[in-house]
Amino acid sequence: MAGPLAGIHIVEFAGIGPGPFCGMMLADQGATVTVLHRPGRPPDPRLALSRSRKLVEIDLKSAEGIRQARDIVREADGLIEGFRPGVMERLGLGPDVLLADNPGLVYGRMTGWGQYGPLAQAAGHDINYISISGALHAFGRAGQKPTPPINMVGDFGGGGMMLALGMVSALLHAKTGGKGQVVDCAMTDGSAALMAMIFDFQNIGQWQDERGVNLLDTGAHFYDSYETSDGKYISIGSIEPQFYAQLREVAGLADDSEFDAQMNPAMWPKLKDKLTTLFLSKTRDQWCELMEGTDICFAPVLSLTEAKQHPHNVERQAFVDVGGHLQPAPAPRYSETVSDKPEPPA
Repeated sequence: MAGPLAGIHIVEFAGIGPGPFCGMMLADQGATVTVLHRPGRPPDPRLALSRSRKLVEIDLKSAEGIRQARDIVREADGLIEGFRPGVMERLGLGPDVLLADNPGLVYGRMTGWGQYGPLAQAAGHDINYISISGALHAFGRAGQKPTPPINMVGDFGGGGMMLALGMVSALLHAKTGGKGQVVDCAMTDGSAALMAMIFDFQNIGQWQDERGVNLLDTGAHFYDSYETSDGKYISIGSIEPQFYAQLREVAGLADDSEFDAQMNPAMWPKLKDKLTTLFLSKTRDQWCELMEGTDICFAPVLSLTEAKQHPHNVERQAFVDVGGHLQPAPAPRYSETVSDKPEPPA
């Protein structure tokens, strides 16, 4: 594999969601990622989360399978596992054993609650982990119940992406003279970290602990999505004064003095009602003709199917064909260490 992580070998114990996402991210950057999977249960080759992997079938319920896993990990730089705390230890594959076999090993552990704490042994999913970090409380409109942002914040942003960062950080440490170590990645911790700026805003008195009444949570009229006359949606994020002024000018609101009160929360509901009516007066495409590519901070809200066809994404090749399926392309992009095109697992 080519890319900035070329030459790094990661062993991934097959799982679901954030663990495979972390494995995908590392493989996309050029690491060689070998997935150890159950007999007859290889990762689905159609999935982006399975791509660019080497597959090894291992029965972890057998002594021979455990021996084989240890042999593979002994030659690896890092390991990813997403079992409940204690499972790897009971298999004889815990950190004490594998770090003794391979002192430079970076042992990545992906869980919802973390390796310790009152909830460490409880079952859970993304929606639960972001509930106790304060994140879910912040997602939703005023007067309505919290809206889960699918599983972007716990599983992927606060989980798999955070573990990928932890793995690369610990690998850098190990490769520059340090020792191997355990990376304890909990989605509760990670999703709280993703909320750092919002906690900052609350700490300095710029964020109410209430949904849908703040600058970035659909409280403000100039930072929201709006329905258009054809039942589709657009988004605006005209926060800065110069962007807000352009929104008013293009939308025909420059002479409406009520819009002068941009940062007055008391006016936001009334101004939102006005924008709601305004955006319903044209189709999404008509608003795109007027606003897309300007400094209004505007974009059409695209479906998953539409996103693959948008000219900007097409030009940047933001989606690539992997085994006959269009998948999001590897990100980020590098000027020197260009990654290989993803391939189905093999």
